[in-house]
Amino acid sequence: MTDWTANSNDALTLSMVRAKEDKEVLAEDESYQNFHPAFTYPIYGEDETIYGYKDLAIDLRFASGSLAHYLSVSYAEKLAASTTDDAQATLSEYIPEDYYTDEADFLQRVEEDATSFRPSGQLIYSYTRPSPSAKGKGKGNANAQALDGGSEDVVEYEVYHTTWDTPGFREYHRRMQLFILLYIEGGSYIQEEEATWEFVVLFEKRKRRTAPHIATYHFVGYSSLYPFYCFPEKTRLRLSQFVILPPYQRAGHGSELYRSIYQYVLAQPNIAELTVEDPAEAFEDLRDKNDLSMLLNHEQFMQEAFGEPVSYGGGRVGKIVPPSDKTWLEKWRKDLKIAGRQFQRLVEMLILFKMDVSDVRNMRAYRLQVKERLYRFNFEVLAQMEKDERHEKLEETFQSVKEDYHRILALVS
Repeated sequence: MTDWTANSNDALTLSMVRAKEDKEVLAEDESYQNFHPAFTYPIYGEDETIYGYKDLAIDLRFASGSLAHYLSVSYAEKLAASTTDDAQATLSEYIPEDYYTDEADFLQRVEEDATSFRPSGQLIYSYTRPSPSAKGKGKGNANAQALDGGSEDVVEYEVYHTTWDTPGFREYHRRMQLFILLYIEGGSYIQEEEATWEFVVLFEKRKRRTAPHIATYHFVGYSSLYPFYCFPEKTRLRLSQFVILPPYQRAGHGSELYRSIYQYVLAQPNIAELTVEDPAEAFEDLRDKNDLSMLLNHEQFMQEAFGEPVSYGGGRVGKIVPPSDKTWLEKWRKDLKIAGRQFQRLVEMLILFKMDVSDVRNMRAYRLQVKERLYRFNFEVLAQMEKDERHEKLEETFQSVKEDYHRILALVS
């Protein structure tokens, strides 16, 4: 029966389709078509299989800016049996019902949308990258300096902030939310009835070769945010979902989207801090790397944190040299709007980064500081252990945390 069973991740092919003139500016190695999802179990079940077909191909395309859908299912043979899965009907339950099934009609829609589509909401952040098609420029050079947005050899990227009240955004969200199921493990659709959701959406803004005055927009990724009450009169913004499409991954766009959210939070006087809901390991690394870079480049924070070198022992006098000044830390945490546990972890990484690990006294103070946080965070579990077992578990966890800190620090050093 395996001859009639297809893996749904392999069978489903995704494409972000651009208008003909927009394809002309792409570099030879630039491709935004024919990639696959990471997960399809929310749609096709835990086994991620589709039964009843030979050579099954599910072709799901999106207009690269407006995200209008086209869906086509083809196969070499199909079983005429009641147990055969309906591949198209199953997927169609998760996308807007106005999707195209005629390829010519869809391609005409792509051409029309290319010049008429514009992102909705408020522009809150932008950055530039060298054009992949420019000679001597590699795709997605994450270390590129700010470039002249008017140059033909530059690609601009823009982040827009929206809410359900933004005209047309509910319909747009229904088109883009599928990427949450396909690329976030455990991801699910959010309820439109929950009125307070906020969103940031990242677009590539690309000029046409024949008409540089015309810029077209192409969807890159987005994040959903949810505000909670924070005593006594502010809100705490929680980052809930975060996705960058595969053609744009490993090029620094995730970091730029995260920075746009953080900068937005800093600029809002009513927001107390930014938190993250149950982050995946890859996102946690991205968050740590960007938060650490921000602190390392914050001149006043670093000056107060480590102070000036002193002659004896080659050490430094500063507020976070263990044991850290908790009052000072809390003041900076609030100013920087970073969640408590995350800020403590960042401080621990910075101490390790700057500390002479051969200094037994400082290392002991550092170990105690980290273990104190670990004990508070895991109190319910540790409190049930015998004293010796608890000490052993804390030491084991400390060594694991320290090793992981070295790994993360290597990403920014």
